[in-house]
Amino acid sequence: MQPRNMSMSGVVDLAAVKAAGEAKVKAEQARAEASRQGGGGAVPPSALVIDVDEAGFENDVLQRSAEVPVVIDFWAEWCEPCKQLGPLLERLAHEYNGRFVLAKVDVDANQMLMQQFGIQGIPAVFAVVAGQALPLFQGAAPEAQIRQTLDQLIQVGEERFGLTGIVVDQDAAGAADQAPAEAPAGPYDALLEAAVQALDADDFAGAVQAYKNVLSDDPANTEAKLGLAQAELLSRVKDMDAQRVREEAAAKPADVTAQLAAADLDLVGGHVEDAFGRLVETVRRNFGDDRDTARVRLLELFEVIGPDDPRVGAARSALARVLF
Repeated sequence: MQPRNMSMSGVVDLAAVKAAGEAKVKAEQARAEASRQGGGGAVPPSALVIDVDEAGFENDVLQRSAEVPVVIDFWAEWCEPCKQLGPLLERLAHEYNGRFVLAKVDVDANQMLMQQFGIQGIPAVFAVVAGQALPLFQGAAPEAQIRQTLDQLIQVGEERFGLTGIVVDQDAAGAADQAPAEAPAGPYDALLEAAVQALDADDFAGAVQAYKNVLSDDPANTEAKLGLAQAELLSRVKDMDAQRVREEAAAKPADVTAQLAAADLDLVGGHVEDAFGRLVETVRRNFGDDRDTARVRLLELFEVIGPDDPRVGAARSALARVLF
């Protein structure tokens, strides 16, 4: 399954971990030192999801990454996609039971960390493994895609750095299970879950219909709007011959159909600015129905990335300049 909302690939490149040998040695030394000092014991479930700031980054992320992969969720209170992704990552951190730790970074309060990681939009998810930083994905992503990414991350940690995770105190986990029950599920949770399950099964038509069912009753539902745009994108690119599409787009720069297909591939491949720029240029080159077709597709791709992403704002301004 292809990533559906990525400014990065969304899949860990096993060959991209730099200086793996040195990092592995450092990780082993750090674990040995922790063991000598009496560290490395079981942790409570609450330690699987932590809030991290600039002051604690060295200890909470870099040093911790010598024991277990640390996934970093860069988020902000005003970011709507963050409110969807954050709880999902937290749930998976507990489900994976110590195979990784989730560190949450509020970018509004930690601008320096945001700059150091070169983040252009949120939510953005990175990992640190044995002190080595890896970009995972940016924007919302389906649960199946996130699980695949986490599995590959854990594989990197185990095979290349010898990280086997941390032990979770099951007694503490049992006590946590006795906490008050969560609030009842919302009115559209079942439909949204059906859409996610359809995406996991590569049933894009089913996912599209499930999201449309939500929007028919609640047109402003943010999660359904985002999911619909992403499901439609995946449906379009599923059977594409990427090489043929790109060759045709290069040979026919004024052909709207060719440029739409190439823009879809650009976006799925993580080349967000290229996708937006291609469609803005297509709008500029054409008139009438062709121009409107390209404009509408560009607006649909904006939905995939999310309105808070600065690249969407820049592309909207570029679109306005060619339209008016």
